[in-house]
This record gives sequence, C-alpha cells and structure tokens, in this order.
Amino acid sequence: MPPNPDSPAASPSVPATTTAPTVAPDTTWFTTDRFGMFIHWGLYSLAARHEWVKNREKLTDEQYQVYFDHFDPDRYDPAQWAGAARAAGMRYVVLTAKHHDGFCLWDSALTEYKVTNTPHGRDLVGPFVEACRAEGLKVGLYYSLIDWHHPSFPVDGTHPQRDDEEFRAAADRDIRDYQRYLHGQVRELLTSFGRVDYLFFDFSYADGSWWGGKGPDDWDSPKLLETIRELQPHVLVNDRTGLPGDFVTPEQYQPSGPMTEDGRPVLWEACQTLNGSWGYDRDNLDHKSADLLIRMLVDGVSKGGNLLLNVGPTGRGDLDPCTVAVLGEIGRWMDLHERSVRGCGPSPYTAPTECRYTQRGDRLYVHLFAWPLRHLHLPGLAGRVRYAQLLNDASEITQVHIDPDRPALNTEMGGQPAGTLTLQIPVQRPDTPVPVIELYLDTPDERPQG
Repeated sequence: MPPNPDSPAASPSVPATTTAPTVAPDTTWFTTDRFGMFIHWGLYSLAARHEWVKNREKLTDEQYQVYFDHFDPDRYDPAQWAGAARAAGMRYVVLTAKHHDGFCLWDSALTEYKVTNTPHGRDLVGPFVEACRAEGLKVGLYYSLIDWHHPSFPVDGTHPQRDDEEFRAAADRDIRDYQRYLHGQVRELLTSFGRVDYLFFDFSYADGSWWGGKGPDDWDSPKLLETIRELQPHVLVNDRTGLPGDFVTPEQYQPSGPMTEDGRPVLWEACQTLNGSWGYDRDNLDHKSADLLIRMLVDGVSKGGNLLLNVGPTGRGDLDPCTVAVLGEIGRWMDLHERSVRGCGPSPYTAPTECRYTQRGDRLYVHLFAWPLRHLHLPGLAGRVRYAQLLNDASEITQVHIDPDRPALNTEMGGQPAGTLTLQIPVQRPDTPVPVIELYLDTPDERPQG
C-alpha cells in the first residue's frame, strides 16, 4: 500500500487518451457483502516495522535478503485466518500475493524471488484460496505494480535506492521488460488457483513527477485488463492501474458522502488499517477500537461503500492478540446486527447528526453513534413507519405522537418540525458498541418530499 493517505494512489490519474475495455462484471456480491478482510503479509513481517521498511530505511537487496533467508512461517494456518474473517462478519478476503518488495507468495515460474526458495519452501497462495472457499468467502488477490527487486523496474522516487547516485547511474532498466513480467505473473495468478473474484492492483502515480511517475502506459494497463477479462471475465478490478476500474479505493480516510464521478454514484471501498500500518508492526500500539471500526463500517455502508479492513499477520503466520480481540468484538456486534449492513445501502431519508441510516427495501436501520435521553427525533418519517424495534433483542420501540404546533412547555414535549417521528427509547443503552433500531416502513419505495 502507499506509505500515507495523501499518496497519489488515493486519487489515481486517468489519462484522457487511454481507455479500458468495456466490460461490466456482476457487482451484486460486492454491494451485498459490504465487509472484507485485507491481509498484508510477506518478508516485511519479519522486520515488523511497516511494510515499507525497505523504502523507508533505504535498504539494499543485500540488506533485505536476511528476511528472505529466514522466512519460515511455521504457524501459517489460512483456515484460521478465513475462520476469523467469517466470524467477524467479513465475506471476502484479499491477500498480498506480491507487495512492492517484489517477493511472491506463490511458486511463480517467472522469478526466483518467491516463497518456495525460502526456508518455508511451500506455496502460500493455494492453501489461502482453498481456506477461503471452504468458509464460503470470496477470494481476492493483491498484486503490486511496483517492484523494488526486479532488475528492470526503473529506480524512481519510490525505490529504496533512489538517493544512491552510483546505483542509479549503473541501472540499465527497460520497463517494457518489467511490463512483460507483470503481465505474466497476473496470468499465473488467474490460471493457477481457480476462480478469483477480486484483484487489487497497487498503484499508479502518473502525476507524481517527483517520483518519476508511473501510469497506465508503463503497465500497459489496457492490455492487462483485456487479459484479465479474457481469463476471468467475472473478476472485479480496482481503479489503481491508472484506468477506471469496477470500484474506487479511498485509503485511510472515510469519504464525507457517497463517492461520485461526473455527478453519478460509483462503487467504492475504503481500505483501512487497524493501526496505521498495513504489514505487521510490532511496536505500533495505535490501534483503533472495535466501536470506532464498527462506526466506520456503518458510515461507509450509509454512503454506498464497503470496508476492507486490514490485518498484518506476524512473521510466523499468526494474527496477533490485539487483532484477534478486535475482530472478536466486531464479530459479536455483526452477529446481532448483520442485517443492518449486509445487502444494505444509502437511504433517501436524512439521518440526525449522531445517527447513520442504512436501508434495504422496507427496512430502515438507525445506527445510534450517541445515545439520547428517552426520545429520538427522526425528521421526515412521521406516518411512514408501521413498527419499530431494537435490533439486538427485537424489543418494541414506541412511537410518540407530538403535535407539531405545540411548543415545548414544562413536562410536555413539543417544538418538533412537522413530519418528525419521535421514538421513545430506554434510558439504558443496549450493551453494544453501536445500537441499532430497525424500522419497518409502510412505503419502502416512496422518496421523501422536498
């Protein structure tokens, strides 16, 4: 992943003169599932200080080799990963088959820089794919367009040896050779492991002149996408090849509203970390809480988006205890509130400030980010709700009639605008990070007036 949320990958360049093949794969599963797991794992997990460690510390191939020589994840158990994802309410998982350091987690025929040449000696992608399928999860693979190890990848501003003038001067690098390698490896991934549902490419930076700039011409993205569509036409592809993809990928920030292009909504997925690092970062303790992550998930769905939440397994292949704990908490919330997320999207109604609405058909879900005292006022919903209940236990929530012309006086409530639905809620907030009220609408297809 890019080193920070302000990187060019967050807003990829799309040259006007270059277009992608016109293909429309089915995105129904993507907009239904809403929640996935990202897994960043590779040699950098042994360094345990961020997946960009080679870049940040300007390590040479020789210095970085120590991780290759000692990579032996003896506790690798993809079934455990897949089980943790499913228990957390995730329905697809995306694994970094190759990150920017160029190390491959599968037995690629195109390089010696691969897991089968490490002490571990065995392919890691195949077991991952099988474990996901066994849990009924969609399979996603990440492939870095950048490669700091390949001898033909130009030494640009992303490269660890960018400041080594002698190294740069000696490098005779033809990106067309790397381009053939890139295409060949993507072909391998799409022909070696059966059905793949999702591809995450990372990343183009054509506008980054200070980095040397790489974009669709450098990757030959039109041909790359054409090959993907020929091999697996159903696969969803992100937007980071420098061409429009099937969905856009805001990174490390929550969009302030539905994402659009030329005024039209587009599919989107926020990719987020647990602690700001994608790879395992032993000493980084800046972990997000489960309730914050649940609010991020709900906030995204209310704006038509997905959440791809990253984990970074250790060098031995374990999910660290903090990750396991937070996934468990999210899973407990999802177990009771899944139907307010799965298959839901934005509502045409406007939620109060401390709430988020999601909707599916005649069900409107009110997610309360703050718990008010006894009454919740929902503008525009008066006369539109036939029944209301707390989702966690299906206990009824009473609707209160308030005369819109009556002022608020002493113990008599009033002062609400016409059309406001008032709900009487318990004083005690349900013991859950984000309480949800499920509203059964009388007219699910009706749009609010005004």
